[in-house]
Amino acid sequence: MFVKICGITNEDDALLAVAMGADAVGFVFAPSPRQVAAQQVYDITRRLPPEILTVGVFRDEHPERVIDTVNRAGLKGAQLHGHETPGMVEEVAKHLRWVIKAVTAGSPDARRADQFGTDLILVDAPSPGGGKVFDWSMVDDVAPGPRLILAGGLTPENVMEAVRTVDPWGVDVSSGVERSPGRKDALKVKAFIERARSAAPQRHLGPDVMPYDWADDE
Repeated sequence: MFVKICGITNEDDALLAVAMGADAVGFVFAPSPRQVAAQQVYDITRRLPPEILTVGVFRDEHPERVIDTVNRAGLKGAQLHGHETPGMVEEVAKHLRWVIKAVTAGSPDARRADQFGTDLILVDAPSPGGGKVFDWSMVDDVAPGPRLILAGGLTPENVMEAVRTVDPWGVDVSSGVERSPGRKDALKVKAFIERARSAAPQRHLGPDVMPYDWADDE
């Protein structure tokens, strides 16, 4: 079970997520209370283990700016969380090895999720980034093929039910493990990761859980 802790704003929270067993950490460059700068992120990422996937989150940003920011911040990949076209995603993927395309549940993009040229698709609520749970049956509309990462209002209290209901390849959380905007709660992070993995079917816990070796390009 792949687990990404997003909305990281400081080194302590990044190291906390890693220590608790997260596979990936996300840094938001789009307008948000959790928005960070490239240099700030670089100072954090250079202290993280190479096996951790580090991701910059962008919304409707020009591909060149996405690529430049990811490189300056020392990140491994990008999460495109807006209305990016397949062509825009493809342009980013030419330069970055790891690309997560976020789609809104029930949207046309969700129904064509297999056309974005990446096998990592994050499914968020109709009001993405709002920390709200959506009707998980809407995930059935997502085109088959890519590995699904479930987001949208997940918390330590509901992640087990979410995993059992949706059977995603991975989960993503931000506000659901915070004590205040941009600040993570250690107990919530720990509980979220433990409960997500405890609810995951065996096929998501074996040696093939990862589609790639995040560290193999170091």
